[in-house]
Amino acid sequence: MNAAVKDLFTQKKLTLIAGPCVIESYDLCLEVAQQIKEITNDYNIPFIFKASFDKANRTSLDSFRGPGINEGLRILGEIQSQLELPILTDVHTPEQCAQAADVVDVLQIPAFLCRQTDLIEAAAKTGKPTNIKKGQFLSPQDMAHVAAKHRAFQGGPLALTERGSTFGYQNLVVDMRSLNIMRKELNLPVVFDATHSVQRPSSDNGVTGGDRELAPVLARAAAAIGIDGLFCEVHPNPDQALSDGPNSLTFDLLKETLRLVCPIDQVQRAQPST
Repeated sequence: MNAAVKDLFTQKKLTLIAGPCVIESYDLCLEVAQQIKEITNDYNIPFIFKASFDKANRTSLDSFRGPGINEGLRILGEIQSQLELPILTDVHTPEQCAQAADVVDVLQIPAFLCRQTDLIEAAAKTGKPTNIKKGQFLSPQDMAHVAAKHRAFQGGPLALTERGSTFGYQNLVVDMRSLNIMRKELNLPVVFDATHSVQRPSSDNGVTGGDRELAPVLARAAAAIGIDGLFCEVHPNPDQALSDGPNSLTFDLLKETLRLVCPIDQVQRAQPST
């Protein structure tokens, strides 16, 4: 298991999962991965690169979905090899799991699919570390049943991600209690998704909006409670991104987020466990 992946799943050290929402091109992924690798080296924080080969749940039929699994995995494999980085990507169907597992280091099950038993089974049977995002419609306690499915199928290491809960229409809120519940009561590594948590789903005429400036605020709060991973979507020019631009961070905003989060994480980890 890659060292950064091990740090996350053994809860040894705060780990950054970051990259563009969707694979737009090899060149863009390479630029983002290189820049984030330099930033995380400066902050001495483990880094897992993420990008999706397909965005299967876009609001509009006209929205860009990505290059597809074959080309997407080829690009991710090149990034992995060239920069010696571990890779995380989403899977949306059971059939995708084994193919993705041949390339990437961590499989991720998106929030809207977190209760899909066949998908959880297929991911578990690969033996790969798996990150399951908590659905916007679930309580943190409900994730105990999701984790139980993964265990029943004898899956590999498992982490859970908080990414906000639906609040009325076209808005999300984060109940910070969920981080403690999933981490302490369910006894699993927990990731906080700072950028999806500031989305405003389908709020801009068929396109999801968001407020990236609030992501560092929520990330600081999450670090103070205690998290094992921080998830951020990052793009060189978010206003031109083909997916999730309004909630994606610039490189400078990522630097500022880590500058604020890392000292809080160190203080939190120094506290005696209760």
